[in-house]
Amino acid sequence: MKKELINSIREKEIQLAKLKEHINKSTICSDLYNKVVLEKAILKKQLEDIDRNRILDFIKNIIPHKKALICDYFKK
Repeated sequence: MKKELINSIREKEIQLAKLKEHINKSTICSDLYNKVVLEKAILKKQLEDIDRNRILDFIKNIIPHKKALICDYFKK
């Protein structure tokens, strides 16, 4: 699954490189370029979600974080 996403991202980068030359020539090329950019962003997000450690994220959400106050910076 991960390799497929990486290959898809590479394909989108190749498509973007080819479309970049023709962005200003027509609105269809511009729209297609924008569509490919969105598709690439979605694929990158999916890849990021696969790499994320779900257990660690769950623990981080459970444990309360101490928020720093302005007065904490002036303590000696």
